[in-house]
Amino acid sequence: MKRFFFALVFCCGMFTLLFAQQWPDTISCGPFKTGHIQGFAVDKQHQWVYYSYTTMLVKTDLQGNVIGTVKGLLGHLGCLAFNKADGRVYGSLEYKDDSIGKGILKMEKVDKQFENAFYIAIFDGEKITQMDMDAEKDGIMKTVYLPTVLADYLAEVDVNGKSFAHRLACSGIDGVSFGPKFGKVNGKHYLTVAYGVYSDLQRTDNDYQVLQQYDISKWSAYEHPLSQNNLHRNGPQKPNGQYFVYTGNTNYGVQNLEYDEDLKGWWMAVYTGKKPLFPNYSLFLADGSRCVKENLKGIPYMKKGKVVPLKRQGKRDELTGIYGWHFPLGSTGICALGEGFYYFSDNFSNKDGQGSVLRLFKYVGNEDVPFEAVK
Repeated sequence: MKRFFFALVFCCGMFTLLFAQQWPDTISCGPFKTGHIQGFAVDKQHQWVYYSYTTMLVKTDLQGNVIGTVKGLLGHLGCLAFNKADGRVYGSLEYKDDSIGKGILKMEKVDKQFENAFYIAIFDGEKITQMDMDAEKDGIMKTVYLPTVLADYLAEVDVNGKSFAHRLACSGIDGVSFGPKFGKVNGKHYLTVAYGVYSDLQRTDNDYQVLQQYDISKWSAYEHPLSQNNLHRNGPQKPNGQYFVYTGNTNYGVQNLEYDEDLKGWWMAVYTGKKPLFPNYSLFLADGSRCVKENLKGIPYMKKGKVVPLKRQGKRDELTGIYGWHFPLGSTGICALGEGFYYFSDNFSNKDGQGSVLRLFKYVGNEDVPFEAVK
């Protein structure tokens, strides 16, 4: 029996080692003359990596060789997710009149004004085969409009007797990932979209991360090529579910969202908040197996909501009970590869533009250090 046990442990160790060896310790991408990296996604079968550089999509192999790029976007392309069910890449795409939207138009040197609109961009990665392909004209990208996001973005709400713009402090969308319905660990995977949440120390309705889940099995009826001269409005009337994760306020909400099949949890990487009441962690892990309808804290115009708790991992803040980590990476990209291995984007900039180095990490789950670099 002992021999069998040690043999099993040895085989498991060898499998983990072989799994890790298929992934390079680092993958470099860039620099490019564009905005900073917003997120990335990995097609494990073809061993392709897709990067969002704000207004440009880049496709490389695992050695960092560029296979193709997609340009021409004048909105904010954010977090990316690869859908193994259809082999396509999904990303959040925003057109809005705030400082981010205006900054993008200034960066692209375009004198143009867009109506506020929020989409999921869907890229056919197999068709991305050359440099400088056109997002509008080359038949490689379609979009689906999300009207619920626009409604929350435009709404005005009353919080403790004061009027504020943007319901739930919605600044739009950013983090995207595929995973099971909240409260379950198996079954159909939904496209999960995270709100951007404005930082505001004066309001109390911005202390949750807001996650919406969409069943995309019938989205072919909504998918439409994007014309930036005539933004379409084809999309589902509402999400299949809306959920809340109590983390404390952050700066622009979930930058990168990633479902972790091994941990049955959802990684949420953020720009840290500034409210002194909260621990202001930069990385959280929501428990995908649990979901409870309960009263929402600090949101007087919404009585109850479906709340997803944080996993009891990481450092626990004694005052609020919130768990999380102060981890330096994640806000510009995280990908769970399986078997406890992850890529994190380590972004950089220099005189030649914006770039990223993907670094391989192993999950260790310590209170202070969730990951250790693989060297």
